[in-house]
Amino acid sequence: QVQLVESGGGLVQPGGSLRLSCAASGFTFSNVALSWLRQVPGKGLEWIAEVLPGSSNTYYADSVKSRFTTTGDDAKNTVYLQMSSLNPADSAVYQCALGTEATWTELGYWGQGTQVTVSS
Repeated sequence: QVQLVESGGGLVQPGGSLRLSCAASGFTFSNVALSWLRQVPGKGLEWIAEVLPGSSNTYYADSVKSRFTTTGDDAKNTVYLQMSSLNPADSAVYQCALGTEATWTELGYWGQGTQVTVSS
């Protein structure tokens, strides 16, 4: 059974940094891409990044490129999202999902999410 559990959210000041984690289980971790999504109230899920654990293949949405970095740790079955230069527009519930930008909706697995609030 696929399980994705996010952690690491919280309150951070504008310009600050935060690292999110997504612990994965129920599938062969190094063989499947994982994506990061975010959702603000009243809007749909926005894909923002993806990584294929065990490789250097990463992709980012323009809204986060050069500020966010996603990596995977095969030994811990965990992917990370390092966020920097945060601004209030980055406030959202962040979730990880199985699959790439093109496939995550079809696969249908994502976690409950972790809240990130950027405010002074």
